[in-house]
Amino acid sequence: MADDLDGLLDEVERRLRHRHGGQEEPAAAKGRSAKVLLSAGSSEEDLDDIIDEICNDSSFTKTSPKLQSNSASLTPERNSVVVQAHGKRCCPVYLGGSLSPSGIGTNISKRTCDQLRCTACDFRVSLFNDYVWDQSCDYLFFRNNMPELSKLRAKMIKKKGARAYACQCSWRSIDELTDLQTEQQLRWVCGKHGE
Repeated sequence: MADDLDGLLDEVERRLRHRHGGQEEPAAAKGRSAKVLLSAGSSEEDLDDIIDEICNDSSFTKTSPKLQSNSASLTPERNSVVVQAHGKRCCPVYLGGSLSPSGIGTNISKRTCDQLRCTACDFRVSLFNDYVWDQSCDYLFFRNNMPELSKLRAKMIKKKGARAYACQCSWRSIDELTDLQTEQQLRWVCGKHGE
């Protein structure tokens, strides 16, 4: 797959140079990055257009069958970039009450992440709409009872509009939309959507 990505980057770089009069950036030879490509004087729309062209170009897809088989988004009728097809992550990650919409969170579309994973205990974060955790909850309670809902219910209190979050080592009760970055002690990350 790394070879396929290198091939795609080479093709984007070649087409960028062609669009901008054949000027080649010295750093573009080996250490490519989005910064190098953008420094060639192009905008993000240019990069999107070039990637779409490459994905729809039959000569490129014929020479890269692995790239085509690894992504359903390379079909011409969808016109989407490879990154969009497999596992988008929230950025930033939001927590919120049961009234907050869930899905992929962005700065524009503030949605609560429903695919959270804890990097400390490696558990998927469970969420329970219209509940909060009792104040007597402690680490051992979650360590011994996650993810069994029947055991967790012993320390859940019904509260309309709230959402109770928990993994095996951390827990939170949230009422309103909250950026996860403000909860520094939580080791939760978005575990990717749509896979």
